[in-house]
Amino acid sequence: MGMSYAAEHWTAARVRALPDDGNRYELVSGELVVTPSPRMLHQRAVQHLVRLLDPWVRNTKAAELLMSPADLSLGEDETLQPDLFVFPVEPGRPVRNWADVRSLLLVIEVLSPSTARHDRTLKRLRYQRAGVPEYWIVDPDARLIECWRPDDARPEILTGRLVWQLEEGKPGLEVDLAAMFAEMHGQG
Repeated sequence: MGMSYAAEHWTAARVRALPDDGNRYELVSGELVVTPSPRMLHQRAVQHLVRLLDPWVRNTKAAELLMSPADLSLGEDETLQPDLFVFPVEPGRPVRNWADVRSLLLVIEVLSPSTARHDRTLKRLRYQRAGVPEYWIVDPDARLIECWRPDDARPEILTGRLVWQLEEGKPGLEVDLAAMFAEMHGQG
């Protein structure tokens, strides 16, 4: 189960000094979030999303898709490790350090029983506050995606088709979610 430790004073430097013990550590809005290794369905979902998104994102030449482990900070003393994230790139200016990632275009978290509470509350609010245009919470068990935008009080629940447009006026990525989830579950 994901646990948070708010009583102690945590800093990004202190979190980075923790031992590599198989857990994932994040500092979100001053709260240390510790999660164990993910379950197999979670990893299959992440892998499937990478195979789906990466060629499309690379083809735009405007962004890059990466996955955790990461060490992101959006202007606060924090270490953020979303499952997947897309950030803008400029031609001829390669991003070499985590500190060079100053904004995010899309953040994706795949739910696990141990992460659901933090993904839906603490992390969602942090990404909304940072103005991340879209935050997807992928629920492979319920076979849906919650799509959050910065000013949303409630998510858009996607079950049939997902359309994500990275750049205005350019073709978007279209995904048949029923087929995607069936494949994640070994049914496609």
